[in-house]
Amino acid sequence: MPTLCKPSVIVPEHIITMEDTLKFAQKTHAGKPQLPLALRLIRNTGVQKRHIIQPIEKTLRHPGFEVRNRIFEHESKKWCPEVIEQALENASLIATDIDAIIFVSCTGFLMPSQTAWLINNLGFRSDTRQIPIAQLGCAAGGAAINRAQDFCMAYPESNVLIVSCELCSLCYQPDDDGISSLLSDGLFGDAIAAAVVRGSGGTGMALERNASYLIPNTEEWISYAVRATGFHFQLDRRVPGTMEPLAPVLRELATSHGWDIANLDFYIIHAGGPRILGDLSKFLDVDHKMFRHSWATLTEYGNIASAVVLDALRRLFEEGAMAQDATGVIAGFGPGITAEMAVGSWCIDAPQSTSRVQ
Repeated sequence: MPTLCKPSVIVPEHIITMEDTLKFAQKTHAGKPQLPLALRLIRNTGVQKRHIIQPIEKTLRHPGFEVRNRIFEHESKKWCPEVIEQALENASLIATDIDAIIFVSCTGFLMPSQTAWLINNLGFRSDTRQIPIAQLGCAAGGAAINRAQDFCMAYPESNVLIVSCELCSLCYQPDDDGISSLLSDGLFGDAIAAAVVRGSGGTGMALERNASYLIPNTEEWISYAVRATGFHFQLDRRVPGTMEPLAPVLRELATSHGWDIANLDFYIIHAGGPRILGDLSKFLDVDHKMFRHSWATLTEYGNIASAVVLDALRRLFEEGAMAQDATGVIAGFGPGITAEMAVGSWCIDAPQSTSRVQ
């Protein structure tokens, strides 16, 4: 059974607090009629601080899409090696043990994919499969886990590296004063994360079943408008209400596996915002404390897009409370409206070195 090992997560050193966000929003968008509502929504996110790739003074300036994309390339190449090295160590593997790399990001664009640079520079084999995912937004973390499971099931004994590089601050648009743009300015943070799915062995979540679901006719509810200045985030006001139709889908996934979704041992849920977590807790009849790792990510890092589920899972590992065969679920939500979900049980592997010698 493929096992999702402990993720590694890095956040940049520059910090912006909620108080900073409110102050800069009031200064930058002074006099705009939407500002009072946006400030109230930002306060209600519960995000106390976020980490960003550049100092706030640089973040607030827009040097152009081309320059921002160069910053994304530079910073991703700067941060990815460290987070990958730690993820490999967490899985007791080395680079040559990896058979496929899934690289996910919705905040920059490179062709060839960053996977090519990783293979050429970090010691991966030249026959390593490349699976870049660029357009699933926040759902891509869950999708990467599911595609890694699928790969390991198709190619037994394979190992898959997942890398998430989300530099959301590079999508800040200082001239946008719509509610969705202003809200995103106070919600999203930057993070780089990685995790390994081992085809056999390892400690973590044994991935047993996964599923995808797209809510019909919601494809315009979360989107980018791609303009000369880059990616402009667009969010429909109906998005926070999407947990009501998605809760039954999660329940059905657990039921098809013989489990009760309301009585699992752990829940790793995408922290898109406080209402997402609150509503899903209510509709699944799960104590909100069971979502504590997702709440912690939201509070301390903000919405870090596809990296949320990896960071919440890291927190679960570090809590150290999971027993053998504990049951759980991972769920990521994003544009589409898309849900990527997986259920599995906790597996504690005996310490061993299983690296293949190349």
